[in-house]
Amino acid sequence: MPWALPLRWSPRCRPGVKALVTAGVFVTTLWNLRFFLNTSKGSGEDSKHREPLVILVWEWPSKQVPNVSRDMCHELYSITGCHLTTERQLLHQANVVVFPHSRLQPGRDKLPKERLPGQNWVWVSLESPSNTRALAAWNQTFNWVMTYRQDSDIFIPYGKLVPNQSATVNIPAKTNLVSWVISNYHRTQKRAEVYKNLSRYLHVNIYGKANNRPLCKDCLLPTISKSKFYLAFENSIHQDYITEKLWRNSLLAGTVPVVLGPPRANYEQFVPADSFIHVNDFGSLEELATFLKTMNSSRYQQFFAWQRRFSVKLYTDWRERICTICTAYPHLPHGRLYPDLQSWFNS
Repeated sequence: MPWALPLRWSPRCRPGVKALVTAGVFVTTLWNLRFFLNTSKGSGEDSKHREPLVILVWEWPSKQVPNVSRDMCHELYSITGCHLTTERQLLHQANVVVFPHSRLQPGRDKLPKERLPGQNWVWVSLESPSNTRALAAWNQTFNWVMTYRQDSDIFIPYGKLVPNQSATVNIPAKTNLVSWVISNYHRTQKRAEVYKNLSRYLHVNIYGKANNRPLCKDCLLPTISKSKFYLAFENSIHQDYITEKLWRNSLLAGTVPVVLGPPRANYEQFVPADSFIHVNDFGSLEELATFLKTMNSSRYQQFFAWQRRFSVKLYTDWRERICTICTAYPHLPHGRLYPDLQSWFNS
């Protein structure tokens, strides 16, 4: 109902008219008061709905614990309504509690003694099943899993391609054929066997602690970028386990990855088919070596066509990964527990 228009009073108006005007003003006032009260009530409900989710990280995944402020997710990553904390005294306020597997100790004495109703616990890991131990101890413990696997409740890849409008291709100058950075070399690994046989047919420039040629953080990409090809060999072979060896050491460095990991079809879920070379594309490692050594310039440049449409985004900050929980939260199943975490992760 619109606001009542003021009436001009005249001494010649009859008493009945005066009473009618008074009643009209009263009704109008009540209507507008009702509108004001309803608006206030709605604002209160919206405010309650917009209360931030409190995400408690029980122990930070990396050794260096960064400064975590109340509005960090919004300030750094434009994720609103998300409050990260490492303060355990806020356990009873937390909507979600995050447990990195690397920080979990055998037994449950290090976990909270109770789980609040409606509170969800998240198991987090970026390691492969081959490098993850003691999972059986955590059955019926976690509501959600947060890993590199696409079927995780919260998917946290090592990197991804994002649309890029630059339409340019940048290939760094090359001075050698193949390089590899390796810190943990074990003869029993598949990558060790493949390297040993491949090196019979071509020379590989090896860097890293395993060869007593470590590269500083700022030296890594400039050094690798001088190679035409990079051995993006994973330490173990599992579905979706595609790490920084592809994203950072190869694609971001500006070299062509020669991958050893899950099947080619799995890689193609993440990157274009013509952006990498898979070891399994060849009948033998001798054939692979010949292919690399005899590739002409025109064919080589085709491997960089993806740069016209995409650029590489790395996920290296645990703050960003954990902030994504707030984005996923409304779509996650509540009240469910993983009965056999080990079976799920090894599947």
